Amino acid sequence: MSSHQSLKISRRTLIKGTASAFVLAPSLGILPLASAKDPIKAAGIYTVPVEQQWVSRIHKAALAAQSRGDIAYTFTENTANTDYPRVMREYAEQGNTLIIGEIFGAESEAREVVAEYPEVAFLMGSSFKEDPSLPNLAVFDNYIQDASYLSGIIAGAMTKSGNIGMVGGFPIPEVNRLMHAFMAGAREMNPNIRFQVSFIGSWFDPPKAKETAFAMIEGGADLLYAERFGVSDAAKERGILAIGNVIDTQDQYPSTVVASAIWHFEPTMDAAVAAVQAGNFKAADYGIYSFMKNGGCTLAPYGTFAGKIPQKAVDMVAKRTAEIKNGSYTVTINDNEPKSS
Repeated sequence: MSSHQSLKISRRTLIKGTASAFVLAPSLGILPLASAKDPIKAAGIYTVPVEQQWVSRIHKAALAAQSRGDIAYTFTENTANTDYPRVMREYAEQGNTLIIGEIFGAESEAREVVAEYPEVAFLMGSSFKEDPSLPNLAVFDNYIQDASYLSGIIAGAMTKSGNIGMVGGFPIPEVNRLMHAFMAGAREMNPNIRFQVSFIGSWFDPPKAKETAFAMIEGGADLLYAERFGVSDAAKERGILAIGNVIDTQDQYPSTVVASAIWHFEPTMDAAVAAVQAGNFKAADYGIYSFMKNGGCTLAPYGTFAGKIPQKAVDMVAKRTAEIKNGSYTVTINDNEPKSS
């Protein structure tokens, strides 16, 4: 069963149904104009707990939009993929104007629901692109390869054995591209680094991720790429280093997590809210809002590791950061499944 959590917030009725509430007719692929004075009624649907790192970034951005008065936000977490279409319909029937979530495991069924509610804007994490036949569906993914590449530079400078373990959830594009970018960054420091790559087949199974990490340490890894929760715990217990992903966990692992690639969902959320408010929400790929040049990702502060990272790596990170932001350097996006090497 999905756990349903509603924040105690005031909601005002959205203006709709009158000629003045429309910029263009829905038949033209543009959704109705929302009143700029009223918060947009928005819902989030998540397949994992909101504490999980990927979803936590979406949830955080939604809460920020709510605190500004832009949206009235409710959400459901731990929604099974088989239950996802039903929850989408429930939220659409409840009058939500914007529905956000992640349909990686329910692509076909979710898109059928989108077609049933043409006046609802859907902003969904997806491995696929937008579909012109579904003008009310915008897709996104965490394209934080820029920050992942920078974190790889740090990793390449910090490993002594030249053997790095990488634990991921599933080998899908959103994970693969981050791993490849991290590996490319590490090779900037040492082209001979070896990588142990493994996927645990789950988005939230810390014990399994931890056991997988332990096996990599036994295989000679002295630094771990923690794409999933549980990996940094293994690193901490065995006294080796880790690189974080999506969120900064250094405060929890001050002697373990050297650096993290941070995802900022706020640019994606804010763009969608603005589009709904303006009445011009349409089929689009919002993935670009995760790029570093658009404020969608950063490398976390070095914190407890300030002064402990080789200066060569610190200088390279600064150089590449400036180049990524001004467009003179582009991190390669490789969505293919990474292999141990």
